Amino acid sequence: MLRQLPAGVATLAGPDLRYAFVNDRMRELVGEGQLGQRVADHPGALPTVLLDVLPRIFSAGEHYLAKALACGPHHCYDLSVQPYHDEQGQIAGLLLLAVDVSEQESSRQRAHELLLATRHLDARLRVLTETAPLITYTTDAAGKVTYVSPQWYRFTGQPPTADLTAIWPLLIHPDDRLRVLYEAEAGRRAGAGWNFEYRLRRYDGMYRWMLSRSLPEVHPPDAPVSWHGALTEVHQERELSEARRRGEAELRFLADSIPELVWTASAEGLVDYYNHYTHEYTGLTEAELGPTGWVGLLQADEQAAAARRWVQSVASGEEFEGEYRMRRHDGVYRWHTIRARQLNAENGPRWFGTCSDIEEQYRLRQVLQTQYDELSRAHHNLDTFVYAASHDLRQPTNNLRGLFEELRRSVTFTDSEQELMLKMVDSALVQLDTTLIDLATTVRTQRQQQDPVEVLDLALVLEEILLGLRPEIMQRGARVDVQVSEAPSLRYSRANVRSVVHNLVSNALKFSHPIRPPHIVLRSFATAEGHLALEVRDNGLGMHVENAAHPIFQLFSRQHTHVDGTGVGLYLVQRIVSSQGGHVEVASTLGEGTTFTVYWTVPNG
Repeated sequence: MLRQLPAGVATLAGPDLRYAFVNDRMRELVGEGQLGQRVADHPGALPTVLLDVLPRIFSAGEHYLAKALACGPHHCYDLSVQPYHDEQGQIAGLLLLAVDVSEQESSRQRAHELLLATRHLDARLRVLTETAPLITYTTDAAGKVTYVSPQWYRFTGQPPTADLTAIWPLLIHPDDRLRVLYEAEAGRRAGAGWNFEYRLRRYDGMYRWMLSRSLPEVHPPDAPVSWHGALTEVHQERELSEARRRGEAELRFLADSIPELVWTASAEGLVDYYNHYTHEYTGLTEAELGPTGWVGLLQADEQAAAARRWVQSVASGEEFEGEYRMRRHDGVYRWHTIRARQLNAENGPRWFGTCSDIEEQYRLRQVLQTQYDELSRAHHNLDTFVYAASHDLRQPTNNLRGLFEELRRSVTFTDSEQELMLKMVDSALVQLDTTLIDLATTVRTQRQQQDPVEVLDLALVLEEILLGLRPEIMQRGARVDVQVSEAPSLRYSRANVRSVVHNLVSNALKFSHPIRPPHIVLRSFATAEGHLALEVRDNGLGMHVENAAHPIFQLFSRQHTHVDGTGVGLYLVQRIVSSQGGHVEVASTLGEGTTFTVYWTVPNG
């Protein structure tokens, strides 16, 4: 019977503890051929700790049990040692019983490791759920709350001793409570999860919108017994969404109130909204207008070009603008300005466009253009007439001067005032000839205002002008200083610059002071805004800048009538500079001198 036991059995006889009996299972532990040998000399796989206590067990006569004792590298045994007696009742030896528990110990070790891993995962999960900015919870099939993360207590202000199942529904907003309880119960009955929003009362009494999501813990084929979920505060998102919806409603109301065609389009350029006025104006429904409605409303010969421009704007993102004829509900085509701009919103780009009726403005513009063309032709004809008249009248004037000279040479007058009369006639003829020359110059200068623009070297241009005025400069003993280092170049018409500077310098020479030689300074500089300017300063007679009776730049207006002149030069200066967008400023003191500052404006192109 001992040999057939599913456990190792051995007897150790005498104080020396020699092997007296070893069954087959025990030989797996202690080895073969051990009978009569001391266990201390041939322990086999028995552990040293057991060998140390065997003599003491024999001496004490007590029972000893060792659980899951490691015997060798791969086996564990439950070892039981107890003394046995002879016929006289004396301890004759020890009975050693070994049960192999390696598999049970391995399973127990694995179970322990799994338990540790489970506890580690559980601790990690709790850390994650309790540090996340949301409330996690678990409920059973009856709706009882079995777990809630600490965030719930912080959010609601409830004590940890509160009955969660009872208090939770009371914290839900009264308008949401029935819906929430019904949907949660329906989800539990169906074995499914839920996803809904409701308002939950915060610790300060304020209700905040929360998003509740929950899923069942499934172990097929059994029905779910637990639901795990999370509460996320979505109050700001909800308010923003409501504000966005209100804003969209207000914008649509505003767009529908505007007596103008308003539409929006997707990033691909397909129209997805028309305001109410568009339907009234076109007489078409939204379905009839379609995603490219405004293009189909244009005149047939304009649709292809408009569609190409619209496709290019959609592809490039550039603003769309053009004037087209659009059909009204009565079939009449009216001129419209169509504009569209792209808005890059968070949910992608969108197009916003308008179609503005400009029929009246277009017709008015045509009338104004016609009138402008007529005025331009009349102005041109008038300039031509003045130029031709001034040119043609110079010949009779020259003839009169010749006849007058012959008359002075060959005729003798007995009148005592003949010399005065002759001087007056001669002065009148010179004045007439000068006036005709200035009128021709005025017309010629106005035509030169369309001359091409180029980059001018001011030093060279001013040198050419002063070279032309050299006889007058030398005759009057004038000194001219040129200072162009601050702004050495100017982008302007060469003929216009020559005319302006020539008139200003010749006036400075003409109206010089009789008791001192002329001193003229030409200075080019840049203003604080970066515009170029030219200053012409003299020490001549000066003038009344605020003289209402004789405005400085008025044609034929003169202040110093004792000096020969026609009052055309300053008019030409002001006309040339203002026609290019610039202006001229004057500062003057009688008897001390005058300063003209010309602020050029660089023309386009």
